[in-house]
Amino acid sequence: MVTMSADGSSTTQFRNFINGEYVSAKGDGAFDVIDPATEETYASSPVSGKADVDAAFHAAAAAFEVWGETTPAERQLALFRIADAMETRAEEFADLESKDTGKPRASLVVDEIMLSVDQLRFFAGEARHLSGMATGEYMKDHTSSIRREPIGVIGQITPWNYPLNMAVWKIAPAIAAGNTTVLKPSDTTPSSTLLLAEVAAEFLPNGVLNVITGDRTTGGLMIDSPIPQMVSITGSVRAGMEVAKAAANDLKRVHLELGGKAPVIVFDDADIESAVAGIVTAGYFNAGQDCTAATRVLVHANIHNEFVAALVAFATENARTGAPDQDGILFGPVNNASQLERVSRLVDALPSNAKVELGGHRQGSSGYYYQATIVSGLRQTDDAIQNEIFGPVITVQKFTDETQALEWANGVPYGLASSVWTRDHSRAMRFAKHLDFGCVWINTHIPIVAEMPHGGFKHSGYGKDLSSYGFEDYTRVKHVMSYIG
Repeated sequence: MVTMSADGSSTTQFRNFINGEYVSAKGDGAFDVIDPATEETYASSPVSGKADVDAAFHAAAAAFEVWGETTPAERQLALFRIADAMETRAEEFADLESKDTGKPRASLVVDEIMLSVDQLRFFAGEARHLSGMATGEYMKDHTSSIRREPIGVIGQITPWNYPLNMAVWKIAPAIAAGNTTVLKPSDTTPSSTLLLAEVAAEFLPNGVLNVITGDRTTGGLMIDSPIPQMVSITGSVRAGMEVAKAAANDLKRVHLELGGKAPVIVFDDADIESAVAGIVTAGYFNAGQDCTAATRVLVHANIHNEFVAALVAFATENARTGAPDQDGILFGPVNNASQLERVSRLVDALPSNAKVELGGHRQGSSGYYYQATIVSGLRQTDDAIQNEIFGPVITVQKFTDETQALEWANGVPYGLASSVWTRDHSRAMRFAKHLDFGCVWINTHIPIVAEMPHGGFKHSGYGKDLSSYGFEDYTRVKHVMSYIG
């Protein structure tokens, strides 16, 4: 992988990818890239400064003059070729992703790499599916038509929980619509995104996709740059608010996919066995580091005790954590030391009314491992209910009726995803209407398909990823009217 050049030591050196090639950063700052499974530093990555950010955006602006004039068919073909190349190198992508994130290596190709390939192919199709009102005479003697155009240069920032997948969610619709991009991956997980840029460069004009590494300062420089017409971030609520404020200074478009605190509402007529299995998988997959994770469970009082016992038993047997190459594990370590400290702090600070039914501690002395944890007895106002933990911690609350379940489900600042588990179709449809979340799953939790939108309300941000709605977010609409009288 040419992203990494040896410096004479055992530590790998990453470089930025700008204008179709790897380039060394102009500044002297760098940060360690740490394997979360071992806590060992395995790479060094530059902290890109203003000169690096400017170089990347100037390359993207120059490329837009070419890429913005391509036909949808040309953009589609390029994305199809990128997807094919990624599929060919799937094992390589999986190795890098596992090293950066600590995820179980055995499932990565199917669960994430091929999912990213599929999403690239979906947006390749969307490139030729521009939508708008029909051309017609909406005023006498005047014909109106709609042009759907690319926005221009896009600045994009991705998180560490799904580095490659989130990069694809950003670049695929942007490039399909005719935009060019500068993307900054998380400082803890840059490697698979750099490889994506290398793979894509074979099929894109220089400068269409640029990847720079860095920290929050680098991200701030990207937002402050006058060149991008839109900024898109997947990250924390705090980061999203900072981006929105900074982007307002010159009225950039903003696309925000932020945190979540998904309610999982289990009624007393639900299939308990199916619900328990689904919740354990959707709650602990990726160590709970998913803004849609099934970690806030609300259970009807009639089955609460039975359900908690079943959840603990199933998690004990099936929610093991361990090294990425270990057999029989559901999830690996949390991604970084700061996140491990956050999860530990929140669990250690649980109020006296809380009962830790399972786990509740770090596992081992090396690697950022945290046990699968289940907590019952929490009140609606407790921090563990109101704030996103982003770790392998499932909370269980007891509700008495539909009104209380809906009030508690909606009673958090977030609005990204939710699920309802019941055999009562009418009840499910009522909750689908009244749950204040961008996605409502019924008798399942966490499946995502490229054809359907992903995005939330309230503090979970605005804008959509995936689907035709996500594609349209990276376009602008122009009305053209001609006098024909």
